[in-house]
Amino acid sequence: MSAYDLLITDTDVIDGTGGPIRRADVGVSGDRVMAVGNLVAEGAMAKETIDGSGLALAPGFIDVHTHDDRLVLTQPSVAPKTSQGVTTVVTGNCGVSLAPFVPGSRAGESDPPGPMALLGSWADYRFPTLADYNAALADSPAAINVASLVGHSTLRAGVMMDTFDRAATKAEIDAMARMLEQSLKDGAVGLSTGLAYPTAIHAPTDEIVELAACLKDFGALYTTHMRNEGPDLVESVDETIDIARRSGAATVISHHKCVGRENWGKSHDSLAHIKAAQKDITLDYDLYPYTATSTILLKDFLSTSEKTVLTSSVPHPELVGREFDSVVAEWGCSVDEAIRRLSPAGAVYFRMDEAEVRRIMAFPGAMIASDGLPIDEGRPHPRLWGTFPRVLGHYCRDEGVLTLEEAVHRMSGKPASVFGLKDRGVIREGAFADLVLFNPKTVIDRATFEAPETPAGGIERVYVNGALVWHDLAWTGARPGRRVGRAVA
Repeated sequence: MSAYDLLITDTDVIDGTGGPIRRADVGVSGDRVMAVGNLVAEGAMAKETIDGSGLALAPGFIDVHTHDDRLVLTQPSVAPKTSQGVTTVVTGNCGVSLAPFVPGSRAGESDPPGPMALLGSWADYRFPTLADYNAALADSPAAINVASLVGHSTLRAGVMMDTFDRAATKAEIDAMARMLEQSLKDGAVGLSTGLAYPTAIHAPTDEIVELAACLKDFGALYTTHMRNEGPDLVESVDETIDIARRSGAATVISHHKCVGRENWGKSHDSLAHIKAAQKDITLDYDLYPYTATSTILLKDFLSTSEKTVLTSSVPHPELVGREFDSVVAEWGCSVDEAIRRLSPAGAVYFRMDEAEVRRIMAFPGAMIASDGLPIDEGRPHPRLWGTFPRVLGHYCRDEGVLTLEEAVHRMSGKPASVFGLKDRGVIREGAFADLVLFNPKTVIDRATFEAPETPAGGIERVYVNGALVWHDLAWTGARPGRRVGRAVA
């Protein structure tokens, strides 16, 4: 007879491997799964027993593309993620991370440049090393686990003091490499770039190759928001493949998509190039299940958008929710002038094709990610709160794009393997007890573009390292989250 801290009985176990669902009991003690099987019949007992009949038990979801660097420090509930069943987030994406950063002469600038503003003000960039950021997490843990990427734009901002409109010098690349290597020693899981943004678009391929070459010895990843996701989508995929081959780094393409009506359909070619490259390099990608993108307010992004809606504006918060074109018309000014007056600002851009989203989602091995943007004062894209239940409910149950087993694998076991998160993303004896108990008949996203901060339905219980963090549509107050990644046993 075995005794557990927690026993979840008679539930449909989706173990994260992509294998078939099986009815079983799951016993948890401390922070680990201790057994999976017919435990009740064997006489198992527990301090707490949960009836899982009619429900599915999956590994906690791993959101591999987030901008939650600050959120996990300031809002320990991390409610947009715990409410979805997410138990681990990967921060530092699109080339921007809070650490490592020493502001130098930029301390006098009013706002961080370009995409760095997505993570907050200069006051939030207060971590000279990733070890300092890790210490802040340890001092004030969140409800969920955190794995960190190092942002290329953050490295550039700390080293290149004059302008971003050029290639980094050899000395600057060497300085960035030293910061990156120290961060990898401090537990970073890789390097990210945002090559579509003003802070990095002028960085040549060779600059990225030199930095990505630091990763291989650490078993770390290179992830990229590519230079172009529209007319030059295929060329950008090819550049990414070139960087992966020359650097030797395992690589992930972030939020793979094709933007702009005139470019819809190009994913046929981009996916073919990815499939061919996967024969000799380690190449993966993630996506989010929506036809609208969201980021800072950029003129280049406006040109491929059918409709653009403001999600935030520091100078004009009263305009949040308005269509950009209507603001331009009301002000009677140029597009450039409107951007200047609204910024720092963010927007949702409606510029993708539903059929293409499904094609990219169905591609073998594609991981699911939110790319959500936490906003203090504004109206975020609903992907921040709805991504994972949307895939489970809408795309799996209702539309049949993926099976439930395959979807869970792409949210758990697959990303754990890609990012090297040991003993995460699976339900098996000895794995960490990151678990989500949900109702497969009712799970669905409820966040909309009009009400984007609405918690999902059908997520019954969420456990992180064996502790209950989400139940009855609310955070329990528990803060069992840890720093996780390649350097953690």
